[in-house]
Amino acid sequence: MFIGHFGVGMSLKKTAPAISLGTLFIAVQLLDLIWPTFLLLHIENVIIHPELGGNRILEFKSYPYTHSLAGAIGWSVLFGCVYFLVKKNVRNALILGVAVFSHWALDFFVHFGDLPLLPTDNSTHVGLGLWGSPMVEIIIEVILFVTGIMLYLRSVQFKNPLGKIVFGVLIALFVLVQLSSLWGPAPASENALAWSAQFQWLFVLLAYWVDRNTKRVLFTL
Repeated sequence: MFIGHFGVGMSLKKTAPAISLGTLFIAVQLLDLIWPTFLLLHIENVIIHPELGGNRILEFKSYPYTHSLAGAIGWSVLFGCVYFLVKKNVRNALILGVAVFSHWALDFFVHFGDLPLLPTDNSTHVGLGLWGSPMVEIIIEVILFVTGIMLYLRSVQFKNPLGKIVFGVLIALFVLVQLSSLWGPAPASENALAWSAQFQWLFVLLAYWVDRNTKRVLFTL
């Protein structure tokens, strides 16, 4: 699950127009934005199996702090609270908290039973394993992504051509990265994977840039 998470972020713009798309992207992808840094710090780890191919390349050996159910709830509460302290908006803080948790919820459907419920070594692990049905998983991702684009475009008006260009670049990059993850070579090492995953912050920066060149749509038919 990759573009599906960002699709949820774009969809939420209609529900919370005052929240920047960049902030929404941080929320829906927060667990995966933190995870690469935890890999580099050896707090969590993953095993790469290039011989397996497809969605089985990565064996998520240990990620109790970013991808356990308890961890996801904790990050959701923390992110919502930080937003409330800065913006003093309870409704939007709750929306962002739910957005953070949506990441774990979507991962639950696709992961191969490797999501821990608690950040402990003997925790129960869950996951419905839709990665085992790649066409189904891809169709779900595309639906989430396209729906997000449509709802975002119905929620804003571009103030200038720059906004349209940057948004187009953003969508093109999403598609390229998604295709690369499906058919590109396996990462050479855990560190290589972690550094490449930091590329996601570019999507966040571009989303902030896009939003600075848009205005809210007050009424839509």
